[in-house]
Amino acid sequence: MTTVPIDSPLRPDTDTMADNRAHITRLYRERLSSGRAVMGTVLGGMLETASDGAWIFTDDGRRYLDFGGYGVFILGHRHPAVTAAVHCQVDAHPLASRVFLEPVAARAAEALTAHTPAGLDRVHFVNSGAEATEAGLKLARVHGHTVLVSTSGGYHGKTLGALSATANAKYQEPFRPLLPDTEVVPYGDPGALAAVLGVLGERACVIVEPVQGEGGVRIPPPGYLAEVSRLCRAYGAFLIVDEIQTGLGRLGSWWGLDGEGQEGVEGAGEVVPDVLLVGKGLSGGVVPVAAMVATEAAYGPFSRDPYLHTSTFAASPIACAAARAAVEALDREDVVARARGLGERLLGGVQAVCAPYFGGLVQEVRGRGLLIGLEFTKERAVGELILELVGRGILVNHSLNASRVLRLTPPAIVGDEEVRLFLTSLAESLHDVARRMG
Repeated sequence: MTTVPIDSPLRPDTDTMADNRAHITRLYRERLSSGRAVMGTVLGGMLETASDGAWIFTDDGRRYLDFGGYGVFILGHRHPAVTAAVHCQVDAHPLASRVFLEPVAARAAEALTAHTPAGLDRVHFVNSGAEATEAGLKLARVHGHTVLVSTSGGYHGKTLGALSATANAKYQEPFRPLLPDTEVVPYGDPGALAAVLGVLGERACVIVEPVQGEGGVRIPPPGYLAEVSRLCRAYGAFLIVDEIQTGLGRLGSWWGLDGEGQEGVEGAGEVVPDVLLVGKGLSGGVVPVAAMVATEAAYGPFSRDPYLHTSTFAASPIACAAARAAVEALDREDVVARARGLGERLLGGVQAVCAPYFGGLVQEVRGRGLLIGLEFTKERAVGELILELVGRGILVNHSLNASRVLRLTPPAIVGDEEVRLFLTSLAESLHDVARRMG
């Protein structure tokens, strides 16, 4: 395990470390979440106290290579340009009165729309991905698209409207009744969607991900998104493409709906959504921020009446400073191309490491860009492997809608040494898990 140098300010006072851990665990148990307190104990009781680049540091001075982060850290932790922009904004004007026009939000919208697909020019900043989903669903409703059509395995958030589109009974059942008039169609099956739209017509609002992240890194057939877009236009349905996890370079292209993500498919570049949802990477890994980006026609009601859908902290100067700096860093540092190349290398490396276990412990390895999934034959293997990797200084993610899939969402900034460390640790961890599970 790599540790923090002995003279580092991150190194703890070991005399108080155990007491501090116990105190924080108690606070979690009594003031936050007893379930999270148990999870923290299972993972060793460490407290994460600092981060830098691809690394997270804990209270005992150890560091962990972050190949998780649920898709947020495409730029890594504390990217210097983003942190500098946020520091500057905090010193000048972190929150706005919302009385006057505020220039930071305007410039962040300009930076973002410089890279969104043609026609998606109106930006509505919010604080989280789920809020972006809510804004998109409300915008669809104000246009009369009142029947929500989502896909099996899709994940769009857990607020009430977003949860109605997140097709997982485990999370939905405790909160029913949710939104009325919802339909779920199989992911990757345009024929099933066509059948539903044939009945619903213009009443439908379709929400879909280019690749399902929480659904277990499920990649649709080539041309699927283009066909979904064509069907929505043909039947007059409203189309929301959820790129909260897949956008801003995560798939090795600016957006999952880009033609580049579906190479060689006729018409693949003709995906025309009414709304694009953006989040996670938009934060630059520093300040939470997300956005709903819409066409001029779709955004009309929100544009004409700026009080139709509002939030006190949405489009705050501090968040928009982070968003603008993040988008500019992605562009300036050619992060999209780096994510594509690194993703190809990692996917090949992971497949090679997993090859001895195919047909046994491992069912499949799949991915696009820096979104990679390892599907196992048994659910237990995911938890076992996460613990093994944590023990070797590696952080990864599970998948909320696919319990047998371990998910990798590393930063685009990792170098050769980090790649070698990860692949070596994965190989050792798989060996130990396979031995225990027979």
